[in-house]
Amino acid sequence: MSEEGPKLYSNKPKKAQLKQFQDQQIFSSSSSSTMASQSSTPPPPPPPQPPRESFGRRYKFLWPLLLTVNLGVGAYLFMRTKKKETDIEEEVTTAVSTVAQTTPTTELPVPLPAITEPVKSREPIPEHQQREIFKWILEEKRKVKPSDPEEKKRIDEEKALLKQFIRAKSIPRI
Repeated sequence: MSEEGPKLYSNKPKKAQLKQFQDQQIFSSSSSSTMASQSSTPPPPPPPQPPRESFGRRYKFLWPLLLTVNLGVGAYLFMRTKKKETDIEEEVTTAVSTVAQTTPTTELPVPLPAITEPVKSREPIPEHQQREIFKWILEEKRKVKPSDPEEKKRIDEEKALLKQFIRAKSIPRI
């Protein structure tokens, strides 16, 4: 009998299966030689199993479907969160506009009563106290850390104005 070439397996068999297969081959070859003398036709070999394809290739029609569903779910989630943000903004603007609209309509303009009490004039702050206040404000302005150049420029202008008030011979009335 002719020798068969090595078989290629898509899945590697275990050692126990290989041993069993080799035992069957040895047994079948010895029995076939005795049977060959008795009958001229050997038994037909078992039909070969078709090679198994990988999961990705077997179900390749599912990949576009899976991709489409995934993109659809992502777009839905993105739009849902975007819609909530715009809804909140719309609610705030409608609440503000309704408050603004309801306030003038519910309140009728009431004429102001004539002022019967004269406005109390307060005593002017002495100059030395004003200078102390300006110095304190200047110290506080020096402690401030500006976050951008525009704010720094504004603070510098305010400090320069405070220095002018402190150095002046007479301070304007507050």
